[in-house]
Amino acid sequence: MARHVIFIGFFLLTLVTFVGALDDQNQKNEDHSPVASPSASPQGPDPVLVGAGDVASCDDLAGAEATAKLIDKIPGTVFVAGDLAYPDGSAEQFAKCYDPTWGRFKDRTRPAPGNHEYHSGAANAYSRYFGAAAGDPNKGYYSYELGAWHIVVLNSECKEVGGCDAASSQGQWLRKDLVEHAGKCTLAYWHKPLFSSGGKHGDDVEVKPFWQILYAAHADVVLGGHDHDYERMTLQDPDGKADSRGIREFVVGSGGKNSHRRFGPPKPNTESRNADTFGVLKLTLHARSYDWEFVPEAGKTFTDSGSGVCH
Repeated sequence: MARHVIFIGFFLLTLVTFVGALDDQNQKNEDHSPVASPSASPQGPDPVLVGAGDVASCDDLAGAEATAKLIDKIPGTVFVAGDLAYPDGSAEQFAKCYDPTWGRFKDRTRPAPGNHEYHSGAANAYSRYFGAAAGDPNKGYYSYELGAWHIVVLNSECKEVGGCDAASSQGQWLRKDLVEHAGKCTLAYWHKPLFSSGGKHGDDVEVKPFWQILYAAHADVVLGGHDHDYERMTLQDPDGKADSRGIREFVVGSGGKNSHRRFGPPKPNTESRNADTFGVLKLTLHARSYDWEFVPEAGKTFTDSGSGVCH
């Protein structure tokens, strides 16, 4: 009888120990289970691309400083659409004129070269100043991703890089790059615009092959500079015909170069333009659309804003 009591007692003790251990293990599993992220966790803001072309003139930095103060207050990636340091894009002019103004955004800038960069050799000072951010120094064209968008930077100094036509190395690279990123919202920028009502330069037909390749790939936006003004055009094809499946072009040569110029007659597709205000273009890039805003220098009132959708 005593042996039976001892056995039952031992059995009960073992059962209690087992149940306790199981509870402890369950508690440990509960304490250290991975916590799933909330399905409604807040996402970061859509990326911003902001900038202009035709920036720092060493004989008068007031305009470049005025636009730099605007970018001070705008987070995001900075584009520069050529002619960054006047008059010759030399190492000294980058150091003394561009660097004290727009140079303070160097770590978030993706530049494109302009004709003035090539006044000093093969844009060597420009390439050394920006390093890898400017792409291959022998080419000056490259691409990158910004949120859901594919961004293409081209070199409109065609003679310096073996041409801009479809058969050139740059043209072939552009077509291949767009095929590899098909289906994405696409924005491209370079210095000399295909369409411009600027009285000094106007249209530059040498870059029409860029437009033809981009149009065929359903690109959305093109930015340029060269004429020292701001101009926005409606969607159009490479021949300048209004087209709902076309590309919207902005000329943003308003970065600070101290020579506002008169316009010629407006282009058929011009929707907005201004030639007496320094300023920057701010683009907010959504997943399948974009917003634009021309931000003027302090004391000026001209603005331009709107939205568009990707193709």
